[in-house]
Amino acid sequence: MIDFSPNKDQVQIQSLAKKFAREVIRPAEIELDKMADPDAVFSSELFRKTIKSAYELGFHKMGIKEEFGGLGLDPLTTALVWEELSYGGIGIAATLLAAPVVPLFLSILASGNKKLIDQYVRPYCEDSEAKHITAWGSSEGNIGSDGSNYHDPKVRHETKAVKDGGEWVIDGAKSSFVSNGGIADCFLLFANVDPTRGIPGSGIFLVPNGEGVVRGKAMDKIGMRVLNQADISFDNVKVPAEYMLTPPGDMYPLMHNAIKTVGNIGVGYLAVGIMRAAFDEALAYAKERVQFGKPIVEHQAVGFRLFEAFQAIEAARGLLWKASWKLANNPLGDLKFSAAARVFATNMAMKHTVEMVQILGGYGISKEYTLEKYMRDAKLLQIMDATNEIMTIKGVALL
Repeated sequence: MIDFSPNKDQVQIQSLAKKFAREVIRPAEIELDKMADPDAVFSSELFRKTIKSAYELGFHKMGIKEEFGGLGLDPLTTALVWEELSYGGIGIAATLLAAPVVPLFLSILASGNKKLIDQYVRPYCEDSEAKHITAWGSSEGNIGSDGSNYHDPKVRHETKAVKDGGEWVIDGAKSSFVSNGGIADCFLLFANVDPTRGIPGSGIFLVPNGEGVVRGKAMDKIGMRVLNQADISFDNVKVPAEYMLTPPGDMYPLMHNAIKTVGNIGVGYLAVGIMRAAFDEALAYAKERVQFGKPIVEHQAVGFRLFEAFQAIEAARGLLWKASWKLANNPLGDLKFSAAARVFATNMAMKHTVEMVQILGGYGISKEYTLEKYMRDAKLLQIMDATNEIMTIKGVALL
């Protein structure tokens, strides 16, 4: 029998996330979104304080195993949390989604390497000051959608790693779309090792921020302005041989797809959260705004828009729950389901945030309300972590 009822523990952490999203994330996001200089956002006391508060509550380590200091929550439980955090604001939520990529990857693939676990996973989990934020870098100036072109040997990452004794020497640059790129202290980096093999000729490396690593300026975007995205460059950066976490070869597409699977689900929950926030604001307004002698919610043109948004929220959540259930039962998840869930949820978020703006009419495009922010934020979700068109192409190939 299918049961949609959360258990006691799930209700407890969901309630904590709901309270934090409304009382901490939302007011911070609204204020930070208004800052004209994106670099000022991430150097501000408000941003640091907000992320620190999230770390104090453990939202940065939910999926990491308890034995390493994480909360050990399953994908269905974290699903409830990500939706609630996203309801408050998807910039902060996306920052927290990307923050554990290095320790999470290590806890799965290098769980037996005590040195790496003690050096990078445990300190991250014990961190209540938000000193440790990580990022992953794959896309480059010439490698965007081609990052999943595993078949053309002429297509490869230009960032390269060359073995030199007991070290790897890394040179190159990643594009401005690296989430947390300008604030991360450690990176999961994709760098070419064997140019003859194209994209599968890349290895996945652990690269701490240090000598030779340059974190770029924050990208100035129309939306999701509270998610730091910045380029990173590497000039003769040396890391120990054991910092190659996945060698080039047949494992590369598998690992890349696994990261995409988890990333797609996360992006999908961002979409549901923001869609809910827009829907609630528009519904409340429609119940109060009177035109032609009655609240506008009673006019069919408005009511139909609201009910369609309600349908989209419920349908998107259901599809994401199925993708999360797949992930809970298989560490690699199911890319077909996660891609379908992500594409549907983000397309619906764009469609319905626009429709919710329309319900408010002139007020919808005023910064007095937050709906215009939701609309700007939603657009980025159709592009974030691979475009919806690319994820659809991948989905078709998996049918």
